Amino acid sequence: MDWRERITLEPGKRGGRPCIRGLRITVYDVLEYLASGMSEEQILADFPELEPDDIRAALAFAAERERKSAPGSAA
Repeated sequence: MDWRERITLEPGKRGGRPCIRGLRITVYDVLEYLASGMSEEQILADFPELEPDDIRAALAFAAERERKSAPGSAA
């Protein structure tokens, strides 16, 4: 999953936070929904503009950020 195809960064939108495909839904929003126990199906039902690959892209984005921030990473 190449998150770069789905995650956008626009300085004037949502405080410059990474968003899903230019929508006003941030990666953080999606991660919070998952962390709170919502299933992918529940998120997609509540936000019909999202697609399953958007959720995977949010996870891939977060994983890459974590990997880069880990002590001893080569980032």
